[in-house]
Amino acid sequence: MKHLLSVCDMKDQVMDLLDLADSYKAGKIREKVLEDMTLAMIFEKSSTRTRVSFEVGASQMGAQPLYLSASDLQLGRGEPIADTARTLSRYVDGIMIRAIRHTDVIELAENASVPVINGLTDLEHPCQALADMQTVREKKGGFDGTLVFVGDGNNVCNSLLIITSILGMDMRVACPEGYEPDPGIVAKAKKIAEETGSQIRILHDPEEAVRGADVVYTDVWVSMGYEDEAENRMKVFRPYQVNSGLMDIAGDDAIFMHCLPAIRGQETTSEVIDGPRSVVWDQAENRLHAQKAIMHWLLTGKIQDW
Repeated sequence: MKHLLSVCDMKDQVMDLLDLADSYKAGKIREKVLEDMTLAMIFEKSSTRTRVSFEVGASQMGAQPLYLSASDLQLGRGEPIADTARTLSRYVDGIMIRAIRHTDVIELAENASVPVINGLTDLEHPCQALADMQTVREKKGGFDGTLVFVGDGNNVCNSLLIITSILGMDMRVACPEGYEPDPGIVAKAKKIAEETGSQIRILHDPEEAVRGADVVYTDVWVSMGYEDEAENRMKVFRPYQVNSGLMDIAGDDAIFMHCLPAIRGQETTSEVIDGPRSVVWDQAENRLHAQKAIMHWLLTGKIQDW
């Protein structure tokens, strides 16, 4: 039995998972490979793309998705995570959790006897990263170029650092001082990059970072849980807005990506996100196909037999 708690957990399967996601998107797999299974979906944070993609994907694959908010569970009244994991494992075939703390997801997996999928934590967002790489390959034909993440070195940035290093794609991060990605994640990414030949750089000048980029990626300045820092973040991140001027510094055929939701006028502008270089809607759609690949892999225990 395997879990997906970090992008590192799919290091040896990333290309197979991308191929599987492409097969689902192309409609090549129509068998209900999860028939008679149930996927518990625990949400401690609100969600649009994660909830809908997992719920629709599980249903299309023949499984019963079971939505559980924190208030629906005894977790909200103090039941230990370990007890919740042991109980749910007696009822369902897999657990997807969108949590506040990464350590809680690790504890859940350590005590579950069914696969656990990290649907987002404060440290990583592996499901997003897989869909992002599916989109990059669709639009750029492979991973030979450079992806630049502009803004807060958050969970999405962390997962992108690991997955680009696995795939041998160069990545640069442009962030204000004090808002760098997790140092442990950066160390992991650089170690993997030594094996694959990719280059990982953490910079503070957005113009220097995006020069010649093939992919320019950003995310909100104020993630869930950081609302009390909003006023200060607005000031700190203002020079990191991805606007048409910054995109003009990137490569001529650079694409724009955003994991959504986006706040136009803050981390990006309407001109960019709604413009011809933006691939955000294909990126959002690919969450569905990537989620299907992940569920197929973990809940059936197979990845190439399809």
